[in-house]
Amino acid sequence: MPDTLWPEIKEKLITEIPKLKVGPANEFSSYLSAVIDQTSFNKIKSYIDYAKSSPDHEILAGGTYDDSVGYFVQPTLVQSTDPRGKLMSEEIFGPVCTVYVYEADKVDDALDLVDSTSPYGLTGSVFSTDREFIDHASQKLRHTAGNFYINDRSTGSVVAQQPFGGARGSGTNDKAGMLTYLQKWTSPQAIKESLAPLPHWSYPYMSK
Repeated sequence: MPDTLWPEIKEKLITEIPKLKVGPANEFSSYLSAVIDQTSFNKIKSYIDYAKSSPDHEILAGGTYDDSVGYFVQPTLVQSTDPRGKLMSEEIFGPVCTVYVYEADKVDDALDLVDSTSPYGLTGSVFSTDREFIDHASQKLRHTAGNFYINDRSTGSVVAQQPFGGARGSGTNDKAGMLTYLQKWTSPQAIKESLAPLPHWSYPYMSK
């Protein structure tokens, strides 16, 4: 994200992340629950441990985990100074978010990094109120993610409502549920844009 925006966003993230309750799935106040198994836990843990020991990474929030009863990993925010580093280029599949702060006048360089750093391309998101930039970024990143979100979190598809499938090394590029599913020689991209972004990260049922 641009260096001019980062201080304000960083402060808000550090404040909000501890509010993301990690707990049993049958407790409606939980925002997220345990990861699926020991193998997944160990993999996610290894990335957090790597961030703790690497001079190119700083853990800003979270960074703890516990497998004594279930496989629980606290939401973790990491800042990296290496845009092609381990946490920026590999798929983690856990509650670990890595941030790289780019210079505000080098946005195209940042888009090129997004396009070229990883062999994977499951989902991606762009957040902006500038329509010209949204169109520009969408064009630059058209081959970067199989599912592309505009001003919305990239949480995956809604079954039977939204086609879903990866790009590059993620999935097979097929979009399950589409007529193009058998057209192996194409690589469709599903785009979702939220015109009224969510006002808060929590879900309504969490307050009941």
